Amino acid sequence: MRVLHTMLRVGNLQRSIDFYTRVMGMTLLHTTERPEHKYSLAFVGYGSNPDHAEIELTYNHGVDHYELGTAYGHIAIAVPDAYAACAAIKAGGGVVTREAGPVAGGSTVIAFITDPDGYKVELIQR
Repeated sequence: MRVLHTMLRVGNLQRSIDFYTRVMGMTLLHTTERPEHKYSLAFVGYGSNPDHAEIELTYNHGVDHYELGTAYGHIAIAVPDAYAACAAIKAGGGVVTREAGPVAGGSTVIAFITDPDGYKVELIQR
């Protein structure tokens, strides 16, 4: 078994595609339009299945925002340099909510960003 994708419901599909491709450096892998069922999908990632997990961005037609609740935590992405990644994300218009630095009680360098829908993404320096 392996993780194939994580699905995030988004309020504006193009805005989310722009964030994950332009700001986060992912590739738009494929899209699906289902107007008869009132939803659209976009899959983004740093590679495609089966070699890489993907993020499925789901837009339910007519829904422009969601309550995230308290159960969702974050998606984690490995980066070679968390400090440089934060600088690039900010330069691209992204929001860094926790600057790069060692994790509390440890030495692993992490940072957190927030996507346009409020989802948290952790950057882990590897």
